[in-house]
Amino acid sequence: MTAAAVSAGEADGFGPFAHLTAQNTALYRQVMRAFVVAKEHFAVHLRPEDVHVALPGEVRPGELDGVVRALDQLVEWGNLRADPDTGRVTAVEDFYRKRFIYQLTQAGEAAEDALAAYDEALGRRGALQAIALHDIVTQLRALLVLAADEHPDPGKTHLALDALASRFAALADNARAFMGSLQRTIDLHEVEEAAFLAYKDRLIQYLERFIQDLITLGGRIAQLILELEESGRIEVLLGAAAGREAADAAPDAADDAAHTAYTHWVGRWDGLAAWFLTRNGRESQAKLLRGRALGAIPQMLAVVRALGERRSGRSDRSADFRTLARWFAETTDDASRHRLWRAAFGLYPARHLTVDADTLDARVATPVPATTPWAAAAPLRISPQLRRTGSYERRGKPRKVEDRQARRRHLAELAAKQTAETTAARSRLVTDGTARLSELGELDPAAFGLFLQLLGDALATWRPGMRHTTATSNDGCMEIRLSALPEGPAAEIHTPSGTFRGPDHLIEIVDLTDGPTRGADER
Repeated sequence: MTAAAVSAGEADGFGPFAHLTAQNTALYRQVMRAFVVAKEHFAVHLRPEDVHVALPGEVRPGELDGVVRALDQLVEWGNLRADPDTGRVTAVEDFYRKRFIYQLTQAGEAAEDALAAYDEALGRRGALQAIALHDIVTQLRALLVLAADEHPDPGKTHLALDALASRFAALADNARAFMGSLQRTIDLHEVEEAAFLAYKDRLIQYLERFIQDLITLGGRIAQLILELEESGRIEVLLGAAAGREAADAAPDAADDAAHTAYTHWVGRWDGLAAWFLTRNGRESQAKLLRGRALGAIPQMLAVVRALGERRSGRSDRSADFRTLARWFAETTDDASRHRLWRAAFGLYPARHLTVDADTLDARVATPVPATTPWAAAAPLRISPQLRRTGSYERRGKPRKVEDRQARRRHLAELAAKQTAETTAARSRLVTDGTARLSELGELDPAAFGLFLQLLGDALATWRPGMRHTTATSNDGCMEIRLSALPEGPAAEIHTPSGTFRGPDHLIEIVDLTDGPTRGADER
């Protein structure tokens, strides 16, 4: 780096980052790392000998002068400060020798903090935080309790909203980082094959567990958000939190601070709602995340199949040619190269082209060694068809082409029948508003099977003390809302196979494929 470039960097305030583009970047980074570690151990100054010992072996200069030159360059860039080392002066002559001790400057320390944050963000893998979903449910319930007060406590409201926003931000950031690292794993980027095979079973179980938590808790979170918004008290809570933040603002800026804080909290709440609710024709982020996680499982299994095919020895022409090129480069003479060429491409005499019954009889009667030159070998009779077109005519009747139209038609009819049965079952179960279980009437086997799946999804989210719940089917096509009723007569649902009995509930079933916003509009 030239002096002009260094001066320009210092003038712009980026001088402490100049060592990132220098020739000895690795050495400079490790030198600065030594000072950061020393500061963590409450050491203020370091001598060149201390830095030399602290450097890793792969970047440590052989002589101490190399470390001194690196330290002086970092001083010039503004990362370090050099002070005269008077602690080891024993004679007058020592004052005239160049001895310095070094310490981090404020700019150098800030640069290292920025680089540490960059490295941490770059290597972050993220996680799917099911615990964060539980915490969000807890904070939303706390907000419902606060919303019941006519004048909610600003301190408690601010703490609850701040905890909710923090957990939600951590959930969103970690989910984004995890899905990015998951895609790199699926693409086999920056991952070893053996590590991937050992990791994939645990990863699939991890994804399945989070998907289940997201299905059960995501619906509960969406219901709590709707309850807060329908109560009309969420604006009061956001205003209380904004007023709490603006309480310490200067008198002349109090109004602007309160307005800015309120706008900020409204944006946070809208982001939380958009993450769990489908609105204005846009899928919720939770649903998109669930789809991405579900799609990652078959992709990962496809990678496992590809690795299995690679291990089983399936031909990879490009890899074969690269290996062959390496073998050619390692040969020592032309004779070896010719032998390798013949072994690789099989360019032997072409007497095998017309091996028929007559040729075999002639070969048995008069064997011809494979090493016989062309000039000394008997001539071969080649088919005119082979000479003209390059292919040998086949004798006999050609194979009959099998007509598979009937099978394809049967499969198409079967798929259409299954689709029609599923559609009819969904139409049969969809309720016009809220109804009782006992009012569903008689169900055919297809509709009853789908009903049991929906009821199982809803009951999986049921916890002691709950009065109502909402769940979505595994394919995301239907939504069921179940509410408990006081003790009363049991509900009966008749089917061709028997009668299904159980406690009566209020039930509402919505077909989410019938319009993108039907569920949200009805709410």
